[in-house]
Amino acid sequence: MAAQSWRDSLRAARKTAVVQDGKRKVHYLFPDGSEMVEEYGVSNDQLSVRKWRRKSQLGSQGQWQVEVGEISSGTFGSLEQQLIQENSSNPIFTRKDTKTSFQWRIRNLPYPRKVYSATIDPEQRCCIVRTSNKKYYKRFNIPDMDRCGLPLDSSALSFTHANNTLIITYQKPREILQQEQEVLQELKKVKVAEDGDVECKTQ
Repeated sequence: MAAQSWRDSLRAARKTAVVQDGKRKVHYLFPDGSEMVEEYGVSNDQLSVRKWRRKSQLGSQGQWQVEVGEISSGTFGSLEQQLIQENSSNPIFTRKDTKTSFQWRIRNLPYPRKVYSATIDPEQRCCIVRTSNKKYYKRFNIPDMDRCGLPLDSSALSFTHANNTLIITYQKPREILQQEQEVLQELKKVKVAEDGDVECKTQ
């Protein structure tokens, strides 16, 4: 999907906005029935959450899939919560962006920095994190880059390690930065409901 068609898709979506707890929460309903929810800081316009819910082939609503932000405990049932607690020492992979970069944190990785590597697979359009001691391996894509059809650039990828956490950073290209500014301007045209979810339309 090219950048322009993604912007057009966002404009075509039915949008609902509400401000709560210092965050602007926006719900998108797309023509195909899929939904996206985003949360932005009111003071800094920083995206903190993006999650998707798509309909199954049979037309039923699927589960929410988190793209950006932490998975809240309310997302899971009690049995799953217990399983997560039991495995709390396992690596935890989350995405938390900054204004200028896509960023991922992998917690509970105690190995020294020298064992890690972060590379790009241009054909599979994904990032690969691995350790030379073969204790950890992870492949993940960057949906924002995929939606805009932009190639991945190895020089934009870097990582640091501290406090048992590996932080992977991919610098956003100019096209993404420009698009995000345009999307923010569109969102600021959406009338915000002061309380509760009220359907709103863009101007």
